[in-house]
Amino acid sequence: MGENKPLGAPRGKRPRIRVSCVDQLGTCRCHHGHKPGDVFDFDRDRGKMCAMACHVGFPYIDILRYGGTVPGNEPGTAKFCCPEVDTLNVWLAEIVDE
Repeated sequence: MGENKPLGAPRGKRPRIRVSCVDQLGTCRCHHGHKPGDVFDFDRDRGKMCAMACHVGFPYIDILRYGGTVPGNEPGTAKFCCPEVDTLNVWLAEIVDE
């Protein structure tokens, strides 16, 4: 039982994820100071990212890391928006090929 299930990424071999702020749809500045053009390595820099943006992006990043795709996005990518209604920064998570 279970021998035909696909394996996830081997432990320690998860792909790197880059998270970029690609747009701002709201009218107010981000309270954390993020703006379009900001780029983060999710594993090294997530402590520098707004906790709300990380919270929203985490499920998408997990999907990418373990081989899934997010409907409506190119393979290896996921767009999501921060929950701050007056800011609405748009983020792009993408697998980084090494």
